[in-house]
Amino acid sequence: MTPPAPDMRPLPDLGRLRLLVELDRLGTMAAVAASTGYGTSAVSKHLGVLEAEVGVRLLRPVGRRVRLTPAGERLVEHAVGILAAVQEAQAELSGGAEPAGRVRLASFFTAVEPVVLPLLVRLREAYPRIEVETYEHEPEHTIDLVRSGSIDLGLIYHYSLVPRAVPRELSARQFEEQPLFLAVPAEHPDAGRPVALTELRDFAATGWIANSRGTDDDELVQRVCAIAGFTPRIAHRVDSLHLVNSLVGAGLGVAVLAESGIEADRRDVAFRPLDPLAGTRRSSLLVRAGQWSWPPIAAVTALITGELREEA
Repeated sequence: MTPPAPDMRPLPDLGRLRLLVELDRLGTMAAVAASTGYGTSAVSKHLGVLEAEVGVRLLRPVGRRVRLTPAGERLVEHAVGILAAVQEAQAELSGGAEPAGRVRLASFFTAVEPVVLPLLVRLREAYPRIEVETYEHEPEHTIDLVRSGSIDLGLIYHYSLVPRAVPRELSARQFEEQPLFLAVPAEHPDAGRPVALTELRDFAATGWIANSRGTDDDELVQRVCAIAGFTPRIAHRVDSLHLVNSLVGAGLGVAVLAESGIEADRRDVAFRPLDPLAGTRRSSLLVRAGQWSWPPIAAVTALITGELREEA
């Protein structure tokens, strides 16, 4: 018996797959059109052709808009990987020459001086044809900027006790992990020893200090105190880590800090290692999927991780 002939349906066009991914990301045909330079009708027509190419319904009308069907959502998952693989292949094939180009880099504040500044100095010597533009942003903003293409490479962090979801079209690589400390006034009777989470109850009536920009630091404080059995009173929300240290030194509150946030030369603050159950702060590099092999990003990434290994 002759086996059935294989389905000879042509492979989907990469440009149309990219439009579908953009629709999933942006939500409307009009937004996709504005992002890609196509007209809205052209976007609709291309997506209609894509449906014909794959042989299933990818979109369904919802009022005056469209939403992805389950098949459309599944195709987006595949498309992200396909487009990433093509971009990586193109980046590898175009390698060979000295890396050159502009890399727009966004970093959270406490990584700028220990990570980004040494990177810029070494980059000037090792890869003079790479130009890095630096911006300071909180992690949630950096994720949005990398996702939109406004930023090429992001430095972000999250706490292991407060996981951060990364959109599927992005790719993250952890490069650092720091322990956590409880900052207390130096005259505190237990200032010289670690603190267990259950002992945090001793600070239930104390004011706590949290970040005024990002939400992760606040959530971390809420969670470690919840484990200890109480709800903290947030007395101060400030951006400056120097000000956090100063407030603690003045006896106006306590704070949870990652290792890079402590000012070790202060005599008015004690930094008590926090129970490992409170977790750690993890820092990662973030790009759009498929961009790790682009020579300028690969070079910058290597310098960042190399700098950290040398300091360890």
